Amino acid sequence: MYKIIACDLDETLLNDDHQISEKDIESIRKATELGVKFVIATGRPFNSAFNDLRRLGLFDKEDEYVISFNGSVLTENKGNRVIYRQEMPFDKINELYKKGVEYDTCIHAYSLDKVYVYNYFDFERKYIEGRMNIVETFEKNLEKYRDDTFIKILFCDLDDQVLQNYLRNMSELTGDVEVSFSSNRYLEFNCPGIDKGVGLVNLAKYLNVDIKDTIAVGDNINDLPMIKAAGLGIGVRNVNPVMKDECDYVLESSNNENPLTEVIEKFIFNKN
Repeated sequence: MYKIIACDLDETLLNDDHQISEKDIESIRKATELGVKFVIATGRPFNSAFNDLRRLGLFDKEDEYVISFNGSVLTENKGNRVIYRQEMPFDKINELYKKGVEYDTCIHAYSLDKVYVYNYFDFERKYIEGRMNIVETFEKNLEKYRDDTFIKILFCDLDDQVLQNYLRNMSELTGDVEVSFSSNRYLEFNCPGIDKGVGLVNLAKYLNVDIKDTIAVGDNINDLPMIKAAGLGIGVRNVNPVMKDECDYVLESSNNENPLTEVIEKFIFNKN
């Protein structure tokens, strides 16, 4: 039987209203009662998942875990104990931040417990407000926050071609970082060699679980490494088309149609 289900949040577990369906909550509860670990795997900070963990009955629970910051941080839910973390060097994150300021784009610079947001456009404010510990900043560089612990940084735009152009024009800065796209609006930069797949592998090793006994569920490019690393890699119906062929299985359900219920009934309880 599969022992770990690692699941992305936005556009996967969460519907378009940023909620977990009651049916999925009940299905996840039944799976965890069997001893299956249900693990949120998100690009966001771990503290942004607190409300979702509460709804799932996993908040502050011993021997339950969250993979956050695209795999840069692994925490146990009990006391938010950090098991593993990979920080981005300040000079690198500041260099990327200044490039984003040059592009006049929306920037998120993630410390361990807060997100500094530059150019906090209305469309982004409506999308994330209330879900993360946001500190709006107007600084042209991050020197003011040098003593903070930074994990990753991203640029935001609703036009994918704009983000692709940013990436093409900053190749001199990205050779030593891990690049990914997420939520159809973010260009993300993490430490080299860090992604959700690495996060899942680290958790499986920590729990002495064979990676073959893991499931990963996601929708977008930053989920692809864990989908490929897991014993069973699953895309929701609304999965990014460019990665559909990389999934072992694509659900009939979108993020608005109880996707985890389909996963759990089919692959944990073996219902047709």
